[in-house]
Amino acid sequence: MGLTVPGSNGCLSIYPLEKNDGFLLKKRSFVNLMFSKNKKLKMDRIKCQGTGESTTDNKVLLRYKSKVEDYNTAMKRMMRNPYEYHHDLGMNYTLITDNLIVGSQPQKPEDIDHLKQEENVAYILNLQQDNDVEYWGIDLQSIIKRCAELGIRHMRRPARDFDPDSLRSQLPKAVSSLEWAISEGKGRVYVHCTAGLGRAPALAIAYMFWFCGMNLNTAYDTLTSRRPCGPNKRAIRAATYDLAKNDPWKVPFEDLPEHAFEDIADWERNLIQERVRSLRGT
Repeated sequence: MGLTVPGSNGCLSIYPLEKNDGFLLKKRSFVNLMFSKNKKLKMDRIKCQGTGESTTDNKVLLRYKSKVEDYNTAMKRMMRNPYEYHHDLGMNYTLITDNLIVGSQPQKPEDIDHLKQEENVAYILNLQQDNDVEYWGIDLQSIIKRCAELGIRHMRRPARDFDPDSLRSQLPKAVSSLEWAISEGKGRVYVHCTAGLGRAPALAIAYMFWFCGMNLNTAYDTLTSRRPCGPNKRAIRAATYDLAKNDPWKVPFEDLPEHAFEDIADWERNLIQERVRSLRGT
């Protein structure tokens, strides 16, 4: 089964989908292992770019382990999903459409070389705040410098981690940047947050919902079938509502039914696209 969306707006094709019949096991190498109904072990299409480093200092290892555990505990509590991020295994990512990749943070300049050479990435859209980068000790300036050297456009649209209200407010501008980059047609766009499990997939889903003719559930299921993750669907619905209904007398989103704005009329989608495109450069 697969999904193809015609047009020149970057929604040319979605890769063939596989039905995930099983349950997610504890991750190793952040390559998600699934048991199907026939009990055969299968691997999801998630690519890992290892760090290529080894650490022998016990204090460093303990400090690192504590940092990872703290992050994953916060992610499970705040996002209410079972997924984990394993920083030591390096950058990982998933090809969602012909020209859209969703993944975790690049950790070193060599990751940028990999994205350029192996995946034809021409744009990187970073949703991290400065404190996210600092938490993991990433030298962001060296990554930005390498992007410039390789002709990759590096963009930032920071949203607070584990915060659906921040995600809601930042999605329109972030989707504006993503839609512009895809429309340029110069190469793939790599969208990332820290783990590539919350903010980045939410951005990709919002783009697919608003610009690829899908309803929210179709866009959500399409992405999560390729990259198991738990982005906040309510934040996407709220951002959709903000764009489609920005009248001063509108009913607050919080008072709407639970599944409101999981789909939109054609005139609402056209309005959303117009308003998102108007945010370019802001």
